[in-house]
Amino acid sequence: MADIKQSVQSQFGKVAENYRLSTVHAAGEDLQRIVQLIAEHPAQHALDAGCGAGHTAAAIAPYAEKVVAFDLTPLMLEQVEALAAERGLTNLTTKLGDIENLPFEDNSFDLVTSRYSAHHWPHPQTALNEIARVLQPGGRFIFSDIVAPDDPAHDTFLQAIELLRDPSHVRDHSIRQWQAIFAEAGFECEVVFTWLLPLNFDSWVARMATPPLNVEMLKVLYDGASSEIRAAMQIQPDYTFSIPGALFVGKPI
Repeated sequence: MADIKQSVQSQFGKVAENYRLSTVHAAGEDLQRIVQLIAEHPAQHALDAGCGAGHTAAAIAPYAEKVVAFDLTPLMLEQVEALAAERGLTNLTTKLGDIENLPFEDNSFDLVTSRYSAHHWPHPQTALNEIARVLQPGGRFIFSDIVAPDDPAHDTFLQAIELLRDPSHVRDHSIRQWQAIFAEAGFECEVVFTWLLPLNFDSWVARMATPPLNVEMLKVLYDGASSEIRAAMQIQPDYTFSIPGALFVGKPI
């Protein structure tokens, strides 16, 4: 799986600044709910796993004594540091590494978050096992990502467009698949929010610097989508569309 991780580093290294400037990643009701959950029970030592450009780490920093923003891509961590400097956040630090082999001692954190990262993880079970290891008893894992629909045709369509747009994409897992992964890692898991994330097609492909040929192939897929998929994904004439997301809270059993 080294090639997948190298692809993630290469792909996101080229577009890191785009993600710091992305309104999709800087905002959203799921991010508001994450902040609300943490504000109600502030953390001492928090880890944002797969932090990307740092929007989640920066949003939760006012409600934690210390936050570590952790990512596989060095250039993404530079964006986190720039964001922290812009906001005057002195309790946010960065750490480079692989979520499947976290460089932290057992029981290091009372809070772990992850948002819009897990669909790039080659081995999600290994990643959640590691998160469970570094999380203290009584701690929380607050997790948000795009999720796959249960309908097989819709699932196939979603994975196809994700991969055409971004070659480092691994898989959007379904809610039921994530619940099983959480359980195997020793978490009790609650789905606290689901939503449809609206995406402007042009911004979506520009953010990842998707090659023009792939953009045209994506449009061909959209044009040929069944009426059921078009309705489920709210595909518009300008190719604007929506994809499902879910917010989970996991607690060690």
